[in-house]
Amino acid sequence: MSDQASKLRQKITGLNSQFHAKTIAIVSGKGGVGKSNIALNFSLSLANQGKKVLLFDLDIGMGNIDILLGKSSKYSIINMFENNLSIYDIIESGPNSLFYIAGGSGQDHIFYLDDERLDYFLEQLELLFREYDYIIFDMGAGVTRETIHYILAVDECILVTTPEPTSMTDAYSMVKHILSQQSIQFHLIINRSKSEKQGIDIMNRMSSAIKRFLHHDITPLGTIPDDESVVEAVIDQQPFILHNPKAKASKAIEQVTKQFLGEIPKIKDNSGFLSKLKRLITER
Repeated sequence: MSDQASKLRQKITGLNSQFHAKTIAIVSGKGGVGKSNIALNFSLSLANQGKKVLLFDLDIGMGNIDILLGKSSKYSIINMFENNLSIYDIIESGPNSLFYIAGGSGQDHIFYLDDERLDYFLEQLELLFREYDYIIFDMGAGVTRETIHYILAVDECILVTTPEPTSMTDAYSMVKHILSQQSIQFHLIINRSKSEKQGIDIMNRMSSAIKRFLHHDITPLGTIPDDESVVEAVIDQQPFILHNPKAKASKAIEQVTKQFLGEIPKIKDNSGFLSKLKRLITER
């Protein structure tokens, strides 16, 4: 692990030992799997359970949490660094007592988190650990030099993938890359499953593959169906859990949240799919 990643993890671990905020990174192996939409609706579902949640869009320069909310954010995390703002200056209020920080979009230059900015970020982040139950980082797709620091530093990761073979292969590769540097607790969500049976089958098979080949447990959280109401909610720029609370996807994200909070029994793991997944990985 790099010195910068070690520094971030040591700081966050120290903060967690003093205060109660739990940090979660929501990740995906590739783009286009609905990760940010899951991050937003999962955060709202946690807030609905009475948790105080801050959603941090760390897809810096290409963030879309505010777009999914139908809001125009005054500031983003980029402004905090470039305008020397307090982190409180850039926190926005969302629906259902959710708080969020926008990642910014349409930047005309590449943003780098150097050591000076990292120190300032940690200094500001420390202020938040007293105030939230969960700080959720919506990461950019894949792993980059910038995002690996956050992923290695958080308490837990939630991996979002779809039944598409390339999505599963990239998700597996991402888990492998992260675990090669450090052991971390992973949870798994299968998004856009055609049926509950397909979603659970793939979720359990992927969990088994990670257990067998990477010697690491990943906790299945649940599946989100391929639901037309999600598309409608995105078009209307509203979280699907608010757009249509009775939709299949909305009920599914509520089940995922209860699973995460330990309010329902864990989904059983079973073996299978190993030879197919191994072939997809080796042929990539």
